Amino acid sequence: MKPHLQRVILFLSALTLTVSITACLGGQPSGERPETSVELKLPFTDTIRATGAGASFPAPLYQGWFRNFNSKIPQMQFNYQSTGSGAGIERFTNNIVDFGASDIAMTDEQIAKIDRGVILLPMTAGSIVMAYNLPDIKDMKLSREAYIDIFLGKITNWNDPKIAATNPGVTFPNQPITVAHRSDGSGTTAIFTSHLAEVSPEWKQSIGTATTVQWPSGSGKTFIGARGNEGVTALVSQTVGAIGYLEYGFATKSNLSFATLENKAGKFVTPNSESGAEALAQVELPDNLRVFITDPPGDGSYPIVTYTWMMLYKKYDDPNKAIAMEAMVQYGLTDGQKQAAPIGYIALPPNVIKRVAAAADEITPDFTIKLE
Repeated sequence: MKPHLQRVILFLSALTLTVSITACLGGQPSGERPETSVELKLPFTDTIRATGAGASFPAPLYQGWFRNFNSKIPQMQFNYQSTGSGAGIERFTNNIVDFGASDIAMTDEQIAKIDRGVILLPMTAGSIVMAYNLPDIKDMKLSREAYIDIFLGKITNWNDPKIAATNPGVTFPNQPITVAHRSDGSGTTAIFTSHLAEVSPEWKQSIGTATTVQWPSGSGKTFIGARGNEGVTALVSQTVGAIGYLEYGFATKSNLSFATLENKAGKFVTPNSESGAEALAQVELPDNLRVFITDPPGDGSYPIVTYTWMMLYKKYDDPNKAIAMEAMVQYGLTDGQKQAAPIGYIALPPNVIKRVAAAADEITPDFTIKLE
């Protein structure tokens, strides 16, 4: 046993918390590990300050986790900056932060650049919606052809026949469409464009998929960029006639209307926790915990759903920080999941939580720290 982990087994403290310490027994399934719940003193008295940066998609959830975690354990102070997935990966790669976050999992090439090793953990999931600002229209269905053509710049007015075709009885205004998109390196953009490329050969060939893409331009096309899910949310909120892609929780918090979309099965599905969970259930999470859900099958599946990942180092120079990092992850997998659905995220399925918790064991390989 490592010396700093031996110090974990200390009793009695003015500051205590209930922790389950599980010995990591080589070759034994995690579900069969013996567990002992005890009241423990943290193996350090100093305050641990950890910084993270990355995806705006999960930022409201992560920031809430860290506030609540700090209220339970004041020694743990985690700060998360919503910079976008691209900037999060860059800062993590350059050792500027203690952890990063991205809506797209790091590639093998990106991981190979980090000497300390990388642990990728899907910590929550969510849906990407097409939010719009048409004050007199609260419900709208968009076919695959219609929403692809809007973002291709081929449909430029709200009274286009392709939009009207799936909305009988609804009178759309003779008003130009303003398309709001991300201007920064964005995992949300990568997920959104990956879906469009999966569905549309024209999109795949003309625009493609990436964290930043060249959006259509020219006569009659109005495309405006903004930073972060926060920026796109504000732009849609302030611009009558706008439509933009953003995370479900941002749309609901801002009381934005969002479209019901045609899915792979040809059904029109509204984004919510149930349709998002149905989409996740259709896709097996591989051993490396990296998966791209470009167009899930299933009648009840919402078509644009993603996991979002935390990026942690396998090795931390400060052993106390390593303990803090795993404790943070375990908090996110327990109490943190209860906070997900009320603010628009999809709680991880139990089998996924178990696999993520096992992967996090690498941070402190002699023990798994679980907050109860």
